[in-house]
Amino acid sequence: MFDEFKNSSEKERIESGHLLHTLRTPKSGKTLAKALLIIGAVIIVFLFLPWQQNIRGTGEVTAFTPGNRPQTIESTIAGRVSDWRVREGQLVQKGDTILSLTEVKEKFFDPLLLERINEQLVAKEQSIDAKRRKIDALKQQIEALEAGLKIKRREARNKLIQAKLKLSSDSVDFEAEKIQFENAKSLLDRNKQLYDAGNITLTKYQDVESKFQQSKMKLISSENKFLESQTEVITARINISGVEADYQEKISKADSDLNTTYADLAEKESDLSKVRNEYANMRIRSEQYQVIAPRTGYIVKAVVAGIGETIKAGEAVATIVPTDPDLAVAMYVRAMDVPLIEPGRHVRIEFDGWPALQFSGWPSVAVGTFGGVVRVVDYVGGSQGKFRILVTPDEDGEPWPSQLRMGSGTKGWVMLETVPVWYEIWRQLNGFPASLYSEPNEQEEVKEESDEEAY
Repeated sequence: MFDEFKNSSEKERIESGHLLHTLRTPKSGKTLAKALLIIGAVIIVFLFLPWQQNIRGTGEVTAFTPGNRPQTIESTIAGRVSDWRVREGQLVQKGDTILSLTEVKEKFFDPLLLERINEQLVAKEQSIDAKRRKIDALKQQIEALEAGLKIKRREARNKLIQAKLKLSSDSVDFEAEKIQFENAKSLLDRNKQLYDAGNITLTKYQDVESKFQQSKMKLISSENKFLESQTEVITARINISGVEADYQEKISKADSDLNTTYADLAEKESDLSKVRNEYANMRIRSEQYQVIAPRTGYIVKAVVAGIGETIKAGEAVATIVPTDPDLAVAMYVRAMDVPLIEPGRHVRIEFDGWPALQFSGWPSVAVGTFGGVVRVVDYVGGSQGKFRILVTPDEDGEPWPSQLRMGSGTKGWVMLETVPVWYEIWRQLNGFPASLYSEPNEQEEVKEESDEEAY
């Protein structure tokens, strides 16, 4: 019985060992677990690696200075193309002739139009000179009349004074004759009484009566002179008014002629200005028959092609590109990213046609990209709600390719702050904007303080 129990125990032990052997973890599972642990550890380490935030944008190559960007060459006047002087792709200097035009407006067909306008100009100038000489003559005439008026007025006043003095003298004589007449009359009355009484003779009485008649005659004569003197005073006063009126009439007529001449002169000068304006316009128009290159550059596109083709005033005839523009990148970013961008931010740029491998979060390991610096951030958004920023080459970085052409497409990344990778993933998943730890001005002040401390 003991042997049977022993054999059964040994048999159970063997069977349990076999079961445990079948439950042991296989080697492939251990390998997978180790790999997952390593991958998890790598991911955890990766999540805490630094990641430089950036703002993506696309754009094109342009020129930083507006005057260095491609521009159209326009015709100032309407005309017909008579000759092309350049070809596309040709280098032209400032002032070179691009094409020649002929006139299309009938009012400018006369080949001697400038000479004819110049003749009108000379005739107008001569007419104006004649008017000015007439004005000088009228002024001299007015001055002479005013001087004559002063003399005549003085003469008339002197005559009035003489007439008043004569009137005064005649008035005294008249009064004296009145007294003499009264005395003679009194004497005649007394002698008449004496004669009537027989105390005097007739001869004496007649002698006294004769003297009375003489005194009466003198009185009448004196009164007549007195009245004549009064008349002369009135005539002298009237003469002064007549002189004033006569000369004022002449002066007024001369002054009226002077004003009329002034008006004619103003009209002639206005006509002269119009003719001068017409002459200047025609002279300038004659210079516009040659379309001139406004600057040194390459002719890249001829808008007008055929000889004899008519163009309008202000119509573009060709496009010119400067020979050495100050290249920049016009990059467009979303409105939500604009508050995070300020002049001075660094940018990594990838140009179309240049192979590149860009790690936006680790710009130090990027290949084929070029550095730039934000110079301008527009204050107004575009039609699609995006804002333009202008990026110029970074002076401390690798120079931009010399083969770049304006209009080439670009991709760019505006570099911001450095954050952990896990934060960037969390931000992207939630659609949050990039971080901005301080205002741009504060960042610049901190940077300046650090530079001063390092110095």
